[in-house]
Parts: sequence; structure tokens; C-alpha cells
Amino acid sequence: MRLSYALLSALLPLLALAQDGGISGPTSSPQAAGYSCDPSKCKLPTCNCASTSPPGGLKPSDVPQFIVFTADDAVQSYTLDAVNQFLAQRKNPNGCSIKMTYFTSLNYTNYTLVTDWYVAGNEIADHTMTHVGTPPADEINGNLIALNALAGIPLSEIKGFRAPFLNYSADTLKMLAQAQFTYDSSAAASIPVTDPNTDAYWPYTLDNGMANNCLTVPGTCQGEPKLPGFWEIPMYAFFDDRGVDGPHLMDPWLDTANGASTVNDSATLEYMQKTFTDHYNGNRQPIGLYTHPIHVSTTYPGVNAPKSTIDMINAFLDWAQKQPNVWIVSNIQLLEWVRNPVPISQLNNFAPLKCTAPQVDSSLHICNGIPQNEAGLLNHCAFSDFPFYTCYGCPTVEPSPGNPNPPQDTSAGPARHRLPANCSTAFWDPVDGKCLCTSNTCTFTDLSRPIGPNGANLTGGDTGSAFTNGSSSPSTTAYVPFNGAAPPPLLPYGAWPAIIIGCIGALLGTYGTVSRF
Repeated sequence: MRLSYALLSALLPLLALAQDGGISGPTSSPQAAGYSCDPSKCKLPTCNCASTSPPGGLKPSDVPQFIVFTADDAVQSYTLDAVNQFLAQRKNPNGCSIKMTYFTSLNYTNYTLVTDWYVAGNEIADHTMTHVGTPPADEINGNLIALNALAGIPLSEIKGFRAPFLNYSADTLKMLAQAQFTYDSSAAASIPVTDPNTDAYWPYTLDNGMANNCLTVPGTCQGEPKLPGFWEIPMYAFFDDRGVDGPHLMDPWLDTANGASTVNDSATLEYMQKTFTDHYNGNRQPIGLYTHPIHVSTTYPGVNAPKSTIDMINAFLDWAQKQPNVWIVSNIQLLEWVRNPVPISQLNNFAPLKCTAPQVDSSLHICNGIPQNEAGLLNHCAFSDFPFYTCYGCPTVEPSPGNPNPPQDTSAGPARHRLPANCSTAFWDPVDGKCLCTSNTCTFTDLSRPIGPNGANLTGGDTGSAFTNGSSSPSTTAYVPFNGAAPPPLLPYGAWPAIIIGCIGALLGTYGTVSRF
């Protein structure tokens, strides 16, 4: 018997509890960290000490205030729409559209949307194949292989990892470094920046071990694990009126504020603004919005979107973007700046914050991650558990950690060509197996423009005004839904047992995390 969407609606609070990456107090301390690093020996761009001070010796007043935006889990049209309602209408001070990081797990992911999202300029990162905490190597490496084979993401561009449920171990970090990832972003900065013992460090390398999560992850800190050149990008918590006893990490809008028994969007907005201000008026450590988009989706079947919460998040971003020198960025954009920090006065010429677009003739019929080019070319892989689309040929069986790149099914046509290492995704034709990009035909146009007065000449267009004005009308956020291939309209029968099992596993994962405190 098919389960109803009402059941999923009832299960979503359990998923929220289990997947929000919540913390209940400090996850580290200077004493537990036992951290020591000599900045005269650990120097950028390849080494950076864990420090609360801006990199490169810059004064805080010369440093941009970065807001990192990330999303976790499966990529579907409803999750991209959920992200877009916060970002699509916004631009950074140089006129560039906002880019973000999507930590992708492949269960229930529509591969072609991963391709489209990447070609649109966003970062795709690894979140394991089947969303398991403290994952074995095949979960991590299998995700790399499948994202490359079926979504056409260059292996060299998959640089980051986040552990499901934020459950990782010292061995996880070692595996990531061995697999040549650039960074992990699973550790919490769990003490306010106003506290002298804050663990809100700028991103740092593990040449001298970890400095975060020392109270919760055995075998880390006290100088371990030593992984030269491998970066940790901490996840920066928000704090309510209880200070260090009131942290909110992933999806803070799902939490109750100040020890209350119910969610209060106004109280959430207040502590988000206060925490931002503490960062902004201090050493300008980044702040992050770490999301599970399903919780704020307006297009997920049978689930009523939290309109007030959506308006509140937009109100926060509207407010933040009106402060001078605020940039909303992906993890890799942040890391590129940390590696090569330049003052605000030089951001006009800082390439990682610029925006470029591949110049591909709109009349070309090519399955390349640009919707206007690939219409009618997508393969529909009709697996009973979860069907998906891809440009790169359907596999004979669903990818799994033990078999992440199955042989192609050629029963309906010839095999398609997987992305080679020497061609950009936007210029690769997987049908004919040729690259349209050569030294004189591959063009990426720079769309950025000079930064205006105070770096605050652009905002998000007041899309959160319904919340700040006290309006009770539905959200009227002006954004365009992501124009990618839509998945099947309903989850297939086989997905429901997985969802239920996922809820149980997620709750067990949460129990394991909480039991560490």
C-alpha cells in the first residue's frame, strides 16, 4: 500500500531533529584542543594556523564580511527551488549572482540537475553516496566517481566534504586527505566570537592538527591528525540570548530560541542579526547559513511551506546585504580568499569572486548542463526505487558504494561519452563525444562590474519585507524557479521505505551525537 504525503509531513519534524546538525553547547575548549602553531613556519597559501584574527595580517576593517551559504543532501527540483528563493534575486557588490555550495548525497538525486547547478556556477561537494555518518572510504570515493560519471562534474572540481549528521572521525579526515580533497566542513565553531575562548577560527590547515570539536571527536586535537595542506572550514554557529548555552548550527530556524518551547521566527531573526553583528564588529570571521532545503521548500508535494520562516530568512539576508562589504559566497570562494587574502580595496580584481559564463551558442543541441541547449537530449533512467535523468547514459543498475559507475544500458541507443579530464562540462558533447572548446573557441565572459560606494550598492530587493512589515500575506518572493529537467511528479513506491529507514537511522545518528556531550 502506498504511503501518503501526510505521513511524510509527519516525519519531517523527525528528519529536522536528526539532520539539522544541532549542537547543545561547546564542542571544544582551548585546553582540550592543546593546539600549537607557529605562524612564522605555517604560511599562506598552503598552510594557515587556526586563528581568530583575519588571514594575511589584514585589519578587520579591511576584510569583507563573508556569509557562506550551503545546502546538504539530495539535489531535486524542489531543493533547488528552495535555495533559489533566497539567492536567485540577490547579487554581490560586484554585480555577480550569488553562488553556493551543495554537499550532495546521491540517494534520490536527479543527476542532470547536479550538472545544471554546477554549470550555473555553484560548487558541488561530497556528502557520501547514501548519507551515512562516519562513512567508510567507498561511501566517500563512490560519490566522487558517480558525480563525475553521471553528472559530469570534473573530479578536480569536487574539493569539499561534509559528513552526514556531522558525524566524522579522525580516520574520516585522514581518508579525505588521502583522496586529495581540499577541505572538510563538518566541525562546529561552538563558542561565540565575543568569548575570549571562542573557537570561531578562520579556515585553517591541519598541519598542526584540529582545533575544533575536541570534546566530541576522539583522536583529534592535541596536535592530531597532522594532515599538511588539508583545510578545515568550520561551521559557525548562531547564538541566542543564552550565549554559549544557546548555539544554533544547521537550519537555525528549525530550533526554538532562548529555551522556549515553540519556534518564534522573530526571536530567530533577532539572534541571527546579533550574532552577525558580533562577527561584523569583531574580527569578521565568516558566518554561515547551513541548510537542508527540503525544510523550506514551497514545491515539495503535500507539504505546506513555512511562509513566515521563508520571509524571515530573506529578511535576514536583506538586512545583512545592506551592511557595507558583505558578500554571500560558496565554501570554495571563501577558501580561495583565505588562501590569498586581499583587502576590500582590491576585491574588484580578485578572480574567485568574479562571475563568468560559458559562451555556448544557444542554437546548439548539446547535453551540457545548460537547459536551453539540452532539451530533448536527457536520458531518463526509470529505476523503480528512484528514477533520474542524466546526460551521460543510464547505468544498467543503480549506482551503489560497491559499484558507483555501472556499465551503461545500451538497449535503447549507443553508449554516451563520459566527461574527459581536458574539457569543460559546458563544452562537452556526451552524445558525439567531442569537445567544443579549443584554445580559441572556449570562451568564458566576465560578467562582474566595478564595486560601488562602500561595496554595498546592491541588495536582495527587499524580498523579506513581508516579514519585517508584519504582513500575514503569503510570501511573494520574486525568484525564477531553477530551469532544469523536472523529476517524476511523485516519489515512487520504493522511496517510502527508504524515507522511514532514513528517519530511524537519522534519529540514531542524532542520539550518537548528543550522547557525546
